[in-house]
Amino acid sequence: MGFSDNFFNKVEKKTKVDKNTILELAKQLQENDLKNENTLRDVIQKLSVMTGKPVSKEQENKIINAVINDKVPDNVDKMF
Repeated sequence: MGFSDNFFNKVEKKTKVDKNTILELAKQLQENDLKNENTLRDVIQKLSVMTGKPVSKEQENKIINAVINDKVPDNVDKMF
């Protein structure tokens, strides 16, 4: 799935995380097992720090459950 600059601009505007940081994080995700709970927790914590938005343990568990069970929507860009 390719993302346009428009997508990155929307994400940056909403989260204050720039395109290069997003791409670096995406590379880290590609190099690791996305079904690994520890990897996911690490990424969620990094995103929380980058965006300045705290993620509760309950939210973190829901995100991990969605990713591990392939319940992430295909149209993620619509979320921004």
